[in-house]
Amino acid sequence: MSTRKRVVIIGGGFAGLNAVQSLANADVDVTLIDRRNFHLFQPLLYQVATGGLSPANIAAPIRGVVQNQPNARVLMDEVVGIEPRSNCVRLKGGEVAGYDFLIVAAGARNDYFGHPEWERFAPGLKSVEDATTIRRRIFKAFEDAELESDPQRVASLLTFVVIGAGPTGVEMAGAIAEIARDTLRQNFRKIDPASARIILLDGADRVLAAMHPALSEQARQRLIGLGVDVRLKTKVVCMESGFVEVERDGEKQTLLSETKIWAAGVRASVLGEKLAQALGAETDRGGRVVVGPDLSVPGFGNVFVIGDLAHAKDADGKPLPGLATVAIQQGKYVAKSIRSRLKNKPVAAFSYFDKGSMATIGRGAAVAQIGGQRIGG
Repeated sequence: MSTRKRVVIIGGGFAGLNAVQSLANADVDVTLIDRRNFHLFQPLLYQVATGGLSPANIAAPIRGVVQNQPNARVLMDEVVGIEPRSNCVRLKGGEVAGYDFLIVAAGARNDYFGHPEWERFAPGLKSVEDATTIRRRIFKAFEDAELESDPQRVASLLTFVVIGAGPTGVEMAGAIAEIARDTLRQNFRKIDPASARIILLDGADRVLAAMHPALSEQARQRLIGLGVDVRLKTKVVCMESGFVEVERDGEKQTLLSETKIWAAGVRASVLGEKLAQALGAETDRGGRVVVGPDLSVPGFGNVFVIGDLAHAKDADGKPLPGLATVAIQQGKYVAKSIRSRLKNKPVAAFSYFDKGSMATIGRGAAVAQIGGQRIGG
């Protein structure tokens, strides 16, 4: 029987996959567990949702990624239980995976702020299935409008409402505007795709709220230039299949729309709740598990939570954002931390290096902030 330490990693996203790869050649046996057998490049999901890319362009088979890593194996299964006292996780398929170190990187899901019933009317963008569903709805709306004789119904079909003006919402709204005004411009005989209304809603007072105000304004102006109706300080209060009701400054308005897309928020995966219950861990309002400076769960030095599932803080005590760059660095850090522990070496606290952020607005424009530099155009 092998005496090598066992590392179980739950989740094959940016955090989990980087942890696996960073443990190559380490004196450990690594088991990566995910419900899917592919790694998804989520930042480009909006391109799949708007027809710019196929799912195959942004999905890489996990087994192929680690095929040259002898100490790693991949299990396509679902974790149904975590037992920290016996150091094992139970899988839906019946297998029990024992561990010496556990890394939980199960990611996040869409958050409808207490209205889960809205999901069927406004799909979010977290999976390939979400992206293909949105793509089908967008292009079918134009096709249905071409066949429709009722002007009000045509207007409803050609009204696209994107809820949430973060990077995903901004990129999605810009891409739909370009589909309507460029890609499909001469494809129909009865309707004019360029007449489509793209409405971008957000409760904040600016788009891309995480960026510098100057970049937010530049992005807003670019969206307006593409024909997007940007409505800020506006929140959704009701939604059904053919409309969405919004409220701004106490006044309500009903927007007739057959196609709504949710980009307003995320919540930690359900596995976070199971982990918190099993370990007695603290969670924040978004369901993320609160971790210590070394990304381990307080009281369980061999259990790490990383990526979108973790509530970790930067040097100033502010929660780290749910970005791919954060997840990648956390995955590499935990792998390095495990290597150090195996050699009884001290482990420094995790320190995030902000490489900057960018949002594309249509085909020919973007805004980015890198360190103290702000770039747009």
